[in-house]
Amino acid sequence: MSNSELNVTIIEARDVPLGGVRALNVRRTLPHRNRTTVGAWCFIDHYGPDNTESGGMLVPPHPHTGLQTVSWLFDGEIEHRDSVGSHQYVKPGELNLMTAGYGISHSEVSTTKTQWLHGVQLWTVLPEASRNVSPHFEHHVARHTTIDGADVLVFVGELAGASTDAITYSPLLGAEIRIPAHTSITIPTSRSFEHGILVDSGDVWLNGTHIPRYALGVVEPGLIDIRVATGDTPARIIFLGGEPLGESIVMWWNFIGRSHEDIVNMREQWHRDVVDAGSAASPYSRFGVVAGYPGSVLPAPATPIARLKPR
Repeated sequence: MSNSELNVTIIEARDVPLGGVRALNVRRTLPHRNRTTVGAWCFIDHYGPDNTESGGMLVPPHPHTGLQTVSWLFDGEIEHRDSVGSHQYVKPGELNLMTAGYGISHSEVSTTKTQWLHGVQLWTVLPEASRNVSPHFEHHVARHTTIDGADVLVFVGELAGASTDAITYSPLLGAEIRIPAHTSITIPTSRSFEHGILVDSGDVWLNGTHIPRYALGVVEPGLIDIRVATGDTPARIIFLGGEPLGESIVMWWNFIGRSHEDIVNMREQWHRDVVDAGSAASPYSRFGVVAGYPGSVLPAPATPIARLKPR
């Protein structure tokens, strides 16, 4: 199947404030009403560049289930703490990968060294067979390679001869690609993968289709390679890929389950064991305790009234 026979779907970003007094505004492309996942990638938040004098990132301890979080920065530094005892800073060129599995809680705060904050926060769905694995955390330095003169930093999976040690539970790929102006590159792909290109900067054409800045361009499985071209300015993209998930999920707030009852139960456990327990919260509960965070945890929204349907 040739590139010209495959359509490119464009998902425009929508602005979402991550609440609180020091709200961080993000541009979200996934999930979208017309598409839940690209491979197992299910959540794409793109933020900055923001001057941290106006707030920065301050996300109190909050829970996750059934997913992995991928933190990737273009600029700045973030301090991560979680309930399995991890305490790790992440900077550009490095990956923080947290596997929530059965349940975890964590905080994310931009550090005092950060003047400008710019990056992406990504989630992947854990497939049914792996969604209740024990929570754990990894930190890796990305692997560098080049494609047709473009610089590539691979942070998940394998691309153009560079591979990472990051543990994933389905076939996945994640990379930052910096492309000079007036350049066309051909990215080798897996025929079985869906792919998405998030445009951070520059004018970008994906298989001949212009992808607006901050939008996500998606192509379906079947390609041997993907063509990306730039205009008058250099471009930076996030290149994502993965085999189609093939499962329906329910994603609500910070939880991924398979039914309405899953989500209601997770929310009740977070409030009963952590939020309402306060200083008496047990590190042995489902979501544990984030040690060393100097503040309160984040309450969940009200229990959903309408029945949540798998998508």
